[in-house]
Amino acid sequence: MKDCLFCKFVSGELQTAKVYEDENMIIIRDIEPKAKNHFLMIPKEHYRLLEDMTDEQAEKFLKCVRKLKELKKELELDDGFRIVINQGENGGQTIPHVHVHILSGEKLRWEKN
Repeated sequence: MKDCLFCKFVSGELQTAKVYEDENMIIIRDIEPKAKNHFLMIPKEHYRLLEDMTDEQAEKFLKCVRKLKELKKELELDDGFRIVINQGENGGQTIPHVHVHILSGEKLRWEKN
């Protein structure tokens, strides 16, 4: 999507410090962290909401989330970490591109502004 910030990160139009990338997703650090380690897992395909995905696309997305078990050490995730998906503006989604917040560390907090 032309005006989507995350699509611009994925395409390389805007630079961001990617901590991981594969054929389906990128992972970046959140610029407003809510925990010691706060990352965003962003699918390379643009979907505004989970329900915009086909079953096949949702399956691919879930496989990306499951990949976290392999990336725990690289991302310095604790044994326990939080995975959050905000759906829609009233659900706290500020960028209309499906993404997963990955949070871990001593200060796990989530505040509504």
